[in-house]
Amino acid sequence: MLDEPRSGRLTAWGNALLAGLAAPDDVAQRITADDAVHRIAGLPGESTPVGLTLGLGRLRALGVTGLRLALPVAGHPLGLSGPPEFNARALVAGEAVVTVGAAALGLVPAVHEAGPAGDLHVEVEWECLPVRDAPPADVPSLGEAERELAEALRDATDALARLDVAGSGPAAQAAVEAYRARAERGREVLAPGYPPRAVRVLALAQRVGALVGIAAEGEGAAVSASQIAARADLLRPVERTARRAQVAAYNAYVEEAERRRP
Repeated sequence: MLDEPRSGRLTAWGNALLAGLAAPDDVAQRITADDAVHRIAGLPGESTPVGLTLGLGRLRALGVTGLRLALPVAGHPLGLSGPPEFNARALVAGEAVVTVGAAALGLVPAVHEAGPAGDLHVEVEWECLPVRDAPPADVPSLGEAERELAEALRDATDALARLDVAGSGPAAQAAVEAYRARAERGREVLAPGYPPRAVRVLALAQRVGALVGIAAEGEGAAVSASQIAARADLLRPVERTARRAQVAAYNAYVEEAERRRP
């Protein structure tokens, strides 16, 4: 969880575009980030993949009013609502975006490298598939997520101490530095229109996720198979809480819009 998921960027900045709070070119640049190009394939009314700006415009024309993030893992379909085909593809990718509004669609990223050796670049194609119009699985409210995170942060910190992984070697140190750099870059990771509480919850979720990553990668005192298994069991619920909170933060725009609707 040290890096912002592509589906998170698409969710946040796609919501800003749909709300008229950001210009299309700025939105495309924010979503693409360091990738060379993003395309959307399988959009209703389009026979071939289209560019990101055109694709988002097409979604708006289809009646899409908002976007939600999903971050599923095996045994935890977080943010998904079906059908099985879409859930399976999202699970393989580890992320997806689900539309809100008149069109029930989902977008799953496929990432690949292109170009000659020594000059490779990343291309992303979002596959558009029909989804079930139903509440997303296991997504907490912002308030619930914030309360759970406070407890999870204590658990993650205790785990680091008990497992003796803090500063346990180059891998742990690199993870710490990566988190610090990510935190500096991520001051405005959410787009215009998001409530301040969502920004706060996302920052805390990233912090907890970073601690989990450090604990999972570090060697420290966990040198036997049983100790490694115990470490995984200890950290699994903490990671789950951080992932749920991350989804809650990205989906806060849609939740706020639904609460304001008469």
